[in-house]
Amino acid sequence: MTTCLGDLDATFRALLEGRSGVGPLRCGDPEKLNVRNGYVITDAEPDAPHPADSPRLAARWLARTVADALADAGVDPARRRVAVVVGTGLRELRAVEQWYADGAELRLAQLHFAEAVRSVAPEVTEVHTLANACAASGYALALAADLLELGEADAVVAAGCDTMTESMLAMIGRVGTATADMVRPFDADRDGVLLGEGAVAVVLERADELRDERRPLALLRGVGVGCDAHHETAPDPTGIVATIRDAHDRAGVTPDEIGLVVAHGTSTALNDPTEAAALLETFGADGPVVTGIKGAVGHTSGGAALMSLLIAVAAMDAGLVPPVVGLRMPIAEAEKLGLVYGEAVPTRARLAQVNAFGFGGVNAVTIVEACVGAPLGGPS
Repeated sequence: MTTCLGDLDATFRALLEGRSGVGPLRCGDPEKLNVRNGYVITDAEPDAPHPADSPRLAARWLARTVADALADAGVDPARRRVAVVVGTGLRELRAVEQWYADGAELRLAQLHFAEAVRSVAPEVTEVHTLANACAASGYALALAADLLELGEADAVVAAGCDTMTESMLAMIGRVGTATADMVRPFDADRDGVLLGEGAVAVVLERADELRDERRPLALLRGVGVGCDAHHETAPDPTGIVATIRDAHDRAGVTPDEIGLVVAHGTSTALNDPTEAAALLETFGADGPVVTGIKGAVGHTSGGAALMSLLIAVAAMDAGLVPPVVGLRMPIAEAEKLGLVYGEAVPTRARLAQVNAFGFGGVNAVTIVEACVGAPLGGPS
């Protein structure tokens, strides 16, 4: 995983400490965009003409995380049938903007991610790119599980990636305020969402095919997906609840078995109260502890679902749930949720729910089970 805070271990440590990776934007004019801050990755190629804004950053981060995930899992595409499914909100839109503004080199094939994946894993059998808004990597995970279940692959990499673009920042600027200094999920003083960026990848294999010496990081119990098409941008609590219940049914669990929820938590006027209402309808006032990661890493768009998934697994493995960074006073609609804020809290949760909701009512909810004693850092 690659975020503005570093890899999975570094990101999880920062979350436990309540640290945020917010900072000045890398691209665009803040005055024109009405956005001044973002959660920017600063490890761009030093020899690029514009190091902090070099072309096809998303593809570079993706290639690195896919290579790391395959190596960590001990999966060799030259010896087994390995497919890759990439979820993204924007593909390589920043490369198009640079081509339009500065005449930067652009090939349309590079808008998808097959070339990036095959640059580090040329033997993979197939690469699929899904553009399902902010739930994209949750959908990638669902498709990866389907490919395994159908016997279409021996292992599948589910991944997600996005980088900031001027056009997406401009959209954020139109619906938000220039005073937004950070993402504050479920906070009464929240000012709206800010963008993050990065990439994430996990390797899925069938449990009955794992060798004894290879302990999985976690067990994927089920992914519920849905598109309620309620509105272009406004979330629908009915559609969200339906997706949560579908995920529970697929996982074979009941709400009282879930010990941890990693919320979508975008810090927007509509998402936070809507998600809070959906969680209360599902779990009641005595539900699981709830956290979220966007106050620390921003809204990472296509990678958001899988990044939250890895943090959920890390929290169960460590027995510590990180606080919602930026949350100081919960909104009234979320007061009865078990929100974690201020400091990390201990947990004995073995089942976690991960929410991801996108524009157009595109929803993905994942149920994951911890493996006792699993090594942190298996997937990248």
